[in-house]
Formats: sequence, C-alpha cells, structure tokens
Amino acid sequence: MRGADFWANALPFNGPEGSMAVEIERKFIARPDVLAHCRSGTPLVQGYLYTDDANTIRIRQAGQRMLITWKSPRRGICRDEIEFAVAPVDGAALLARVPAGRRLEKTRFRVEHAGATWDVDVFGGALSGLILAEIELEREDQPVILPPWVGREVTDDARYRNSRLAGGAMPERSAA
Repeated sequence: MRGADFWANALPFNGPEGSMAVEIERKFIARPDVLAHCRSGTPLVQGYLYTDDANTIRIRQAGQRMLITWKSPRRGICRDEIEFAVAPVDGAALLARVPAGRRLEKTRFRVEHAGATWDVDVFGGALSGLILAEIELEREDQPVILPPWVGREVTDDARYRNSRLAGGAMPERSAA
C-alpha cells in the first residue's frame, strides 16, 4: 500500500470506547495586542511527515513531549484526529529527519476570554510576525464571543493550515 491507502488502514482508533476524536476548531488572525495577554507559553516544533488531500501526519515536540498526530480532511470546521505520545528519543530522531521546509516553530499561549480558552500561536523563523488564534468547540454551531484582538477568520483558508505554513511562505494577510 502507498500514501493515503497505507494511513487509512494502518492507524488505530484511540478515542473513548474505540471512537476517533473529532476536532472542531475555528482559526483567526490575531493582532499583536494579544501579546499583552500571553504569559507563559509552550514552544512547539512541528514536522510534517505526510500531507495530501486526505491526510496530515505530523510529529510535534511540545516542551519535552513528542506526539504523532494524524488528521483527516476537513468537513466544515470538523476533522477526525488521532494523537499519541512517542518516546522522546524516538520522536526527536523522527523530527530530525523532517526537512526544514516541512517544519515550523511557534510558541503556544493559552488565553482566556469570555469563559473560553483560546490557543494563541506566535510563529518564529520565516513566519515571524504571524499570530494565529484558535478556539476548539464542542459543536459546530456553538456561539463564540470574539476577543477584541482577533481579526479575520481563516478557518477555511488553506494558506493558514500549519502543514502549508511549514514551507515558510508567509500568506498575504491583513490584520483585520
């Protein structure tokens, strides 16, 4: 088997009672004034092992943890997701084999607003200056109170997917 066929058949389900987790997420460009709310963050390095129209597979170093994640194609703002930890030495070896053009670095901050927790990603390297804010939801139609520091929604804009940003190309953007 090759590519998508391999991943579709090789990955186990790992959610509660054997079900796959579903990520429901909206993403926005954040303005620099969000940085006043960013206290302590977690440095992340992500390497994209495989991407196509049906799958994204990455290795992520989050502090000292190493995680492998598979994500399905989006269905609106939803997608299936499986994430599991790997031994730090194995994860580091795998991440080291990912070419620089398929990696990105960012610091993730957790910021509270109106009773919700936002993930604010401040990118480094070639993407320095890019700040994205994401909110994970329990259901697609869940209302969201937008903070004053978010601008344009980019949930459906493929240029702002991390797997695309890993190439280092800064999307043309406006702050609002």
